[in-house]
Amino acid sequence: MGIRFVLLVNKQGQTRLAQYYEHLSLDERRALEGEIVRKCLARTDQQCSFVEHRNYKVVYRRYASLFFLVGVDNDENELAILEFIHLLVETMDGHFGNVCELDIMFHLEKVHFMLEEMVMNGCIVETSKQNILAPIQLMEKTS
Repeated sequence: MGIRFVLLVNKQGQTRLAQYYEHLSLDERRALEGEIVRKCLARTDQQCSFVEHRNYKVVYRRYASLFFLVGVDNDENELAILEFIHLLVETMDGHFGNVCELDIMFHLEKVHFMLEEMVMNGCIVETSKQNILAPIQLMEKTS
């Protein structure tokens, strides 16, 4: 299994989306999120986008006011995860048109759906933006 969790966090450290691909209790999740968010937000733009924390490698990238954090196994390719983050942002941009924090807050179920189309059980299974967005567009047509 590659991806352990995906977090979307704003600049104030508030979690806007959390998706886990392994079982952690709520207390463990809360503690893990707090530690990782503090560690990533404290880093400068000149530092690299990879952080090792506990038994995870955290790959993160900032887009506007949002941080996209992905926790992976230590043997996972960091650059591939950065590409995954970029694909996620491009997919959300394709649907929302220049995605922002409010889009994620008001359409959380759609963002989760996009993520579920892309990642299954911690493995990236879909990388085509058209294939990811097609079911969402179909749902919007029928409603």
